[in-house]
Amino acid sequence: MPASATKSLRVAVLADSDTRWKWGALTASRVCPADTEIHLDGYLLRGRATPTPRQLREVGVGADSLREVTALEFLRAMDGARDDGARGDGARDGKPYDVLVLALVGGGVQAMLHGLGRLWRDRAERPVVVTGYVGVVYEKLADGLLLRHGADLVLANSRQDAERFRAVYEGVGADPAAVTEVALPFLGGAAYAGERDPYTVVFAAQPSVPDSRKDRTYLLDRLIRHARLHPGREVLLKLRSRPGEHTTHIEELPYQKLVQRADPPPNFRLVYGHMGDVLDRTDLLVTVSSTAALESLHRRIPTVVLTDLGVREALGNHHFVGSGCLASWDQLDAGHRPVPDPEWVARQGVAADGGYDTAFDEAGKRIAALLARPGGLPPLAPYYTPATAPGYLPGILARHHLAPDGTPLPGAPAADRPPGPVRQVVRRAARGAYRHGVQRVAPVIRRMGEL
Repeated sequence: MPASATKSLRVAVLADSDTRWKWGALTASRVCPADTEIHLDGYLLRGRATPTPRQLREVGVGADSLREVTALEFLRAMDGARDDGARGDGARDGKPYDVLVLALVGGGVQAMLHGLGRLWRDRAERPVVVTGYVGVVYEKLADGLLLRHGADLVLANSRQDAERFRAVYEGVGADPAAVTEVALPFLGGAAYAGERDPYTVVFAAQPSVPDSRKDRTYLLDRLIRHARLHPGREVLLKLRSRPGEHTTHIEELPYQKLVQRADPPPNFRLVYGHMGDVLDRTDLLVTVSSTAALESLHRRIPTVVLTDLGVREALGNHHFVGSGCLASWDQLDAGHRPVPDPEWVARQGVAADGGYDTAFDEAGKRIAALLARPGGLPPLAPYYTPATAPGYLPGILARHHLAPDGTPLPGAPAADRPPGPVRQVVRRAARGAYRHGVQRVAPVIRRMGEL
C-alpha cells in the first residue's frame, strides 16, 4: 500500500497501574487494523499504584508520549485534544482522538465516563471509548461490570466472560451490546518445545493472593522445600514489583521480606522482569490464580494452580475448576504433571490452537463501524446515573473530584495549572510515605491490635 494511502488512528490510553498500562497499550494495538498507523498517547492516572519508571521499563510497552495526570488533568487534556491541541494537552494538532482505552479499576472507568460524558454531551465527534479487564475476572463481577457500562466496547477476554458479562447487563436491564469477545492482548511467545536443562520451575507470585503472613510463608516454604527435594532443578520465585512499588493491588507482605528469614538452597532465586521472558525458560509454571497461568497455557507449558490453601473464591483459584490444572505441592513434589482440559482452555480465550491471530478482529470491525457512523457517535450513557444509583454514584465520582453531573467539585485541585517543581516533589514524597505506611507501618499496627 502506498504511504499516502496508509490509514492512521489517534489513540489515547489512560491507565492506573503497570499491569493496566500494559493491557491498555497492547489492547490499543490489537484492536486497530494491521494496516493502520497508530499514534499512541499514554496517560498514567496519579494514585497509589502509579507505575515507577522501572516498572514501565519492565512492562516494555512504549508510547509516542507518556505523562502522569490527575483525573481532572486528563479531562482537560481530552477537552484540549478537540479545542486547542496547540496548548500541549491531548493530540498535538488539535484533532480529537479516534479511540480512547480506559485501563482503570471500575470506579475510575465510571468517573471518566461521567466526566467525559459532560465534556462531549453536545459533540457527535468523539473517540470510541473502550474498556475491559486486565486478567481473570473472579470477584465483584456485577459491581465491576456495571461500573464499566457506558463505554462503546466492554472487552471480554474469553467466550466464557462474554457470556457472563451479557447476562449481568441483561439481568439489570442495561444494554449488553457493548460486550465484545477478544482475548488477553499479551498472550504470545514460542510454544513449549519440551524439558530444558536445567529443568525450571517458576512460581508466579501475586501481590494480594494470598494476603496473610501465614499463607504467604507457607507457599514460600513449600517452594523452597521443592528446590531442596530437586537440587538439579532451577526454582524461581517470579515477583511483580520491588519493595516500595505497587501494582494493581497493595502488597503488604512482599516475598522479598519473607525470604530474608528463610535459608533457601543455591538452586532457588528471586527473579523480576517481563513475564514472557521468564516463560521462555519455564518447564513448569505454578501459581495460586495469576493470569500468568493463562499465558503459560497459551504456550502449552505445564501449568499448575495450587489447591494447598483450598479452592476458594477469595483466592481466585475457583476460576480454574474444570481446567485440569488444579494440584497441590505434595503432588508436584512427587512428580505430577497436569494435563489441561482442551474444552476449558478454549473457553478461556487462550487459543492455544492458533485462533489467537483472529481474536481481536471483531473488536476492530466494531471500532471501524463506530468511527464511520453517519452523524457521529451518540452520547455516553452509563447504567449508573443520579437516578439509578443516587446512594452509590456520588461517592464513586467524588473520589476523582467530580460531582454527580460530571463537573469538577468546588475546591477540586485546579486542572488548568501544570504542577510546578515543588508540587511534583510533594507528590513523590506523599506517594513514598503512603507506600511506606502500607508495607511497614500498617502490618505493625495490625499485629499490635491482635495482642
